[in-house]
Amino acid sequence: MLIPVVLAAALMQAAMAAASAVSAILIADDLGPALAGLPNTAGVLGTAVGAMLLGRWTARLSRAQALRIGYGVGVAGGACTVLAAAGAPVVLLFVGMLLLGVGNSASLLSRYAAADAVSPARRARAMSTVVWGSTLGAAGEPFLMAPSQSAASSVGLPAITGPFLLALAAVFSALVAATYIRRTKPTDAPQVHAAASGRSVLLAAGVMVVGQVVMVSVMTAVPVHTHLHHDGLGVLGVMLSVHTLGMFALSPLTGWCIDRFGPRVVTLAGLMGLLAAAVLVTRTGMAFTPSLFLLGYAWNLCYLGGSAQLGSAALESRVESSIWTVSALATAASPWLFTLGGFPVLAAVSLTIAVPLLVLVLRQRVTLVDAG
Repeated sequence: MLIPVVLAAALMQAAMAAASAVSAILIADDLGPALAGLPNTAGVLGTAVGAMLLGRWTARLSRAQALRIGYGVGVAGGACTVLAAAGAPVVLLFVGMLLLGVGNSASLLSRYAAADAVSPARRARAMSTVVWGSTLGAAGEPFLMAPSQSAASSVGLPAITGPFLLALAAVFSALVAATYIRRTKPTDAPQVHAAASGRSVLLAAGVMVVGQVVMVSVMTAVPVHTHLHHDGLGVLGVMLSVHTLGMFALSPLTGWCIDRFGPRVVTLAGLMGLLAAAVLVTRTGMAFTPSLFLLGYAWNLCYLGGSAQLGSAALESRVESSIWTVSALATAASPWLFTLGGFPVLAAVSLTIAVPLLVLVLRQRVTLVDAG
């Protein structure tokens, strides 16, 4: 079952990448640059809401069926964005991005479906494979955007509809791939989680949320930093690419480490990596770009290490929803904090929230048990 899970997740990420990029352009042209971020905000909110809904659908139906419903909602969203790009009321774009966000939550939560499909000893590696595969979809989609514009123009449609049509085709393909996911209830598969349950799960969720806050806060400020230093888009592109590699390229290694050494060790490494990156990013010399790679990989360790300790679909969906909610808040707060004192202020905030959590995880005493 792993192949359709990975394929569906990668296709959904490709759809989200295409729609997110051109929706900002469409709104900038129609409503002005000041409002260009609103469609992506709708996508973030849709992801947060979708994560909660998928948890409920998983409990009532099955994980596979919940994922199919999520991708189906995403198809409806893709259709709305195409209509908006073709000349329908622009409100359809916001509706479409909201619904695509629900599909995006299915892609993100599908890592747990991959974990259900394998033996307990391979759960973390299965989850990391989905995260790694999703990156391929998100990275490959931009290369098709220009050809899609030409194709749309050739059939008499506005050129900007091309990437939205591409997104619709991708999310529909994700839905088709999801039909091959084996129908199982989450309780049917062996689960490995921390015996200390409540406290361990709370700490795992905290690690995932803090990792997201630190990463988003810093990376939201990076474009502002490069602009103020007149570095140009080429330099910014390199920085973002290096960071993205850190986030996803080593996911298989993270999965192996979780299965080999346990999630607690990996989350500790992730938190220490966050602290190191937050300090290094204040140095704007040669260490700056490598620190962005470290930041990305520290996030990866926190995200996958925390995921491996969640033991139910309800918890998984609530944590995912929390992650995307704080992403919106961190994105809004980061530029304001950066204007107060640059990266040192962001580093101080990061240390303030990450150090206490690191101490708590260090004091944690957990033995992994097979709950299956």
